[in-house]
Amino acid sequence: MDITKTDEKTADKAVEKTADTAEAKATAPEVAAETAAEGTPEAAAEADGAADRLVEQAAEQGADDELDDEDLDDELLAAAPAGSGAGVGGAAVVSAALGAVALTGTWTGKIVSERETLVGQISTSQSGTPAQQISEIYGDAWHATALVNGVFALLALVTAVLVLVLVRPERPAWIRAVALAGAVLGGLGLLLSVGTYFDLFLSLPSAGS
Repeated sequence: MDITKTDEKTADKAVEKTADTAEAKATAPEVAAETAAEGTPEAAAEADGAADRLVEQAAEQGADDELDDEDLDDELLAAAPAGSGAGVGGAAVVSAALGAVALTGTWTGKIVSERETLVGQISTSQSGTPAQQISEIYGDAWHATALVNGVFALLALVTAVLVLVLVRPERPAWIRAVALAGAVLGGLGLLLSVGTYFDLFLSLPSAGS
């Protein structure tokens, strides 16, 4: 429904109510005068009372119309759409995608891992012991990968939690479902990343094995 048209109708009704009230006020003295000229003082008093009643009825009718207009405006505001929810829906999808990326790995994590491997090879190529080579060539690379994946997992978890907290009840149910999936994937990815970074699941191999 067009709000502009509703405002125009409300303005037209206000003009009509004002005209009716003015007409009633203008007609009442004429009715009283005519009755007074034709009859007795008692009839004139009755005419004055009738005129007053006409004015009161016109005023009450105007007040009722104003209340009806206010109710109509409230209904229009309540029926107006509150937005499509595209923002929170997109954020929910992003959180799920980040959670999946945190579990499968990223191109950024691969680049960082290869860099750490190259740095380890350079630093231990001359006088590094086998334990140092394992730690700096392989261990640092694995830890760097876990760190990058952990950052993506944390972003997924934070985004999903924000969506779940801020989403309105009237939004589609799939937004909460996708955000919940993103929170689960982000939490799982963060757990695996922390465990890998601190060697909780698998420790580095020793030089003698």
